[in-house]
Amino acid sequence: MEARRTTCAIAGAGPAGMMLGMLLARAGVETVVLEKHADFLRDFRGDTVHASTWRLMEELGLHDAFVKLAHQRIHHIQVETDDGTYKLMDFRRLPGKFKYITFLPQWDFLNFLVEEAEKYPNFRILRNSEVTSVIEDGDRVTGLRYRDAEGEHKLRADLTVAADGRRSALRETAGLKSRVFGSGMDILWFQLSKKPGDPGGMVGRLSDGQLVVRIERQTHWTVAYTVRKDGYDEVRGRGLDWFRKNLAELTPFLADRVHEVESWDDIKVLDVQIDRLDRWWRPGLLCIGDAAHTMSPIMGVGINLALQDAVAAANRIAEPLRDGKLTDEHLESVQKRRTMPTVGTQRMQRFLQGRFLEPWVRGEGKSTTPRLLRILKRLPALQAGPARTMAIGMRPEHPIPALRKQPALHRPTATNGE
Repeated sequence: MEARRTTCAIAGAGPAGMMLGMLLARAGVETVVLEKHADFLRDFRGDTVHASTWRLMEELGLHDAFVKLAHQRIHHIQVETDDGTYKLMDFRRLPGKFKYITFLPQWDFLNFLVEEAEKYPNFRILRNSEVTSVIEDGDRVTGLRYRDAEGEHKLRADLTVAADGRRSALRETAGLKSRVFGSGMDILWFQLSKKPGDPGGMVGRLSDGQLVVRIERQTHWTVAYTVRKDGYDEVRGRGLDWFRKNLAELTPFLADRVHEVESWDDIKVLDVQIDRLDRWWRPGLLCIGDAAHTMSPIMGVGINLALQDAVAAANRIAEPLRDGKLTDEHLESVQKRRTMPTVGTQRMQRFLQGRFLEPWVRGEGKSTTPRLLRILKRLPALQAGPARTMAIGMRPEHPIPALRKQPALHRPTATNGE
């Protein structure tokens, strides 16, 4: 293996990895991000852009360019039951200027971050490069191994960052153990076409022990059908005709297009799980995003947590990493900063799953509108609480001055490999 070297090697070009890579590049840190795939075109990736992310883009001086990307704005989230429609969250009650969340294809978001990062000569992204393991020297991680079309390689680094998702190869080979919290449900994802006159927005449908969430996109609907844990085979056993008929009864305006689910191959199964590492770091290694904590899809906050991790990390490691003064205390401080919002959000998700969603999909919520929805309808001001939890989060991060808008150093071409 040929040994190569950089200051910071980041595994994974998802939201956490790319945001951190871009911020480090702005701070003058030599950074390499490694991505397993050639592009970001993946179905059913989280596409939520939260109010906190819009504010972050403004703070970084990127808002005017970012807002040009095609996106769908959502001002409230509703729940439909057999008794009527209830508003769960009202983002117009949020503090600040960004009183909405948006849905933006994640590949557009990631491409935007890549384009910004590639303005700096100290940034590279290596595509088609699958990270396989850490490199160790005693107790210290000193880089990573990766595989591309030319074979196996080593990349030495002063700091290696695991942002390679819930099945992180780096955290596994580094021996970092996660605490796994059980989940009693999974989600079936699929798409249906959108037509003029469709009721818009993001809406949850509760009926007779079933939960379906439909999310309006620019050109289509993304639909999430909730089932009990490992319940996909049970649903599949009832047949595709049953599934289509059931979906049409739950969402009548989509009845004329449920046939677009032509086979079970059109449905993706999301294994819902919640976990987090007891320790997010080792000397020379830091885990962020899903590599540090896997979130439930409840309220769509996983991307927000990942991006906030990246900002918190950059705030604490960028300058000492650039100056060759990074210590274990800097890595530990990232985990300390992000533990409260991570633990708090996971506890909230586990409570909602255990007390409401999982009993409902087990058939214990027969046709009864939850009391919480009735309270929120009587006291609309309370809708600001769930809206803030989703759109802003428990501890939003702000970039330090050194990471804010700087003159861009353009390169003639983007670098996609060695």
